[in-house]
Amino acid sequence: MVILRAYRPDDLDALYDICLTTADAGKDASADYSDPQLVGHIYAAPYGVVEPERVILAEDEMGVAGYIVGTFDTPAFAAKLEQQWWPALRARYAAPSPDWTAADRQRVAGIKAPEVHPADLVATYPAHIHMNLRARLRGQGVGTQLLQRWVAEARAAGVPGIHLGASTANTGGVAFWTRSGFGPLIDTGRSVWMGMTL
Repeated sequence: MVILRAYRPDDLDALYDICLTTADAGKDASADYSDPQLVGHIYAAPYGVVEPERVILAEDEMGVAGYIVGTFDTPAFAAKLEQQWWPALRARYAAPSPDWTAADRQRVAGIKAPEVHPADLVATYPAHIHMNLRARLRGQGVGTQLLQRWVAEARAAGVPGIHLGASTANTGGVAFWTRSGFGPLIDTGRSVWMGMTL
């Protein structure tokens, strides 16, 4: 049985682990990183620390196995990260390690110069989300339930639209978002920005 629940501070390790083990277009990316937290520093953990009220978890008898994280206001969230999240990480990763893999170096670059969401996209779709599920939860409607709950909260707060970025290599993910009401807006070749009007 899967339950959806609010985030608690002791769930942070689960955010990191799920992010890493789904980071390769939904598959385990552990072998790509010498530092297992790097991808989670960008795509999962800051939401739990900076805006925990925007995190919803899916948990089964084996533990937390999925999440949806995000923010209702992308520019405000980026400003919070500049104050509360990135400085300590930039100090931690200031000196390159000889152990870093190509994936490690890419994520460290992302910490030092975070991706900026396109301004015209954010103007229409100010909220953004990330969602990941362990394989054991897929195909059961859990992702749909997580998304519906997050969207309902965003709609109740008066959010006009939500956007997300998806790897074009993650064909299953892109198909899910399309079925869920997100349309493609900007295609960079390697990734696609998608949006949903609320």
